[in-house]
Amino acid sequence: MAKDYYDILGVPRSASQDEIKKAFRKLAHQHHPDKSGGNEALFKEINEAYGTLSDPEKRAQYDRFGQSFSGGNGGGASSGGWDFGQYGGNGNIKFDFGDGFEDIFSGVFGGGQSGRPKRGQDIQVDVEISFEEMVNGVRKSISLRKMAVCSECQGTGGKPGAKEDTCKRCDGRGRIQKQVQSIFGVMAQVVTCDACHGKGKTYAESCHTCHGAGRSQQSETIEVNIPAGLQDGQAVSLEGRGAAGEYGARPGDLFVVVHVRPHKEWKRRGDDILSFVEVRYPQAVLGDKLDVETVEGRVTMKIPAGTQGGEVFRIRGKGVPHLGRYGRGDHLVTVKLLVPKKLSSDEKKLIEKLAEITRQK
Repeated sequence: MAKDYYDILGVPRSASQDEIKKAFRKLAHQHHPDKSGGNEALFKEINEAYGTLSDPEKRAQYDRFGQSFSGGNGGGASSGGWDFGQYGGNGNIKFDFGDGFEDIFSGVFGGGQSGRPKRGQDIQVDVEISFEEMVNGVRKSISLRKMAVCSECQGTGGKPGAKEDTCKRCDGRGRIQKQVQSIFGVMAQVVTCDACHGKGKTYAESCHTCHGAGRSQQSETIEVNIPAGLQDGQAVSLEGRGAAGEYGARPGDLFVVVHVRPHKEWKRRGDDILSFVEVRYPQAVLGDKLDVETVEGRVTMKIPAGTQGGEVFRIRGKGVPHLGRYGRGDHLVTVKLLVPKKLSSDEKKLIEKLAEITRQK
């Protein structure tokens, strides 16, 4: 059974071009195969229907002869290929859906604006900080070499003072049209002009520093704020601080990966800090007050009588700040019971007396 293009788009035969266009946009957005729940087969039918009904001449032929007219055969691929120029003007498939939808169509059909200057590369650098800097946050200076906007020509690619002309290849539009072969046949594709690289203008003489590229290798020192509480191996991202893009394209990003040096006394577990405290036998038996070093200074901690080895005491609010929210973890102190290896004669007598008393219980 022949397809009814009007039924596919859900419009009456009397529909105006604006109604057909609106219906197409809605359905194409809904059923695009790159979207969740998309339907590739239906998506192709929608495009086939729109390709016919959006062109007054082809629509008139379709209304008269149905799908058997030349150019309406299952995707509109005639012997010379389907002319998609009607959709967005100048042969460019441009549906104006917003939200990057044009790029999706470019990938599917081979149309749209391609050959654009490449975005700058992302850069990753590693920086080491101390345990205390991890807890408190720190500002670090990072030196690196990267592709940056040429300081001589300020990214234009032309020699300062050189005569500036409108690009003759693209007439100043920055884009040119070419024919490409795709799964739908020969199509018109708009690409970035290879003469002016999308700028629409050329210079009588190129910049001697960057040789017309608009960017060059440069050294740069960047200040980066490392927030308190960042985990070892996490990164701070600086948007647009990576390498400069080609011919004015947007720059990449800079990712600063943080490595925390181990501390000789403290370890981190989540947002808690762990440490040990040495307790002698009499202190454990009788109880005592001990000084414990925390990230905020020395704190006096009380241990009760009868404290056991391996017992853990919590000092609240002395841990690592919670990243991105209020509050902080705790400092957990584990008791390490000290057993003397050598005893004086008096100490030995006391221990023996204690042992005798214990046996009599």
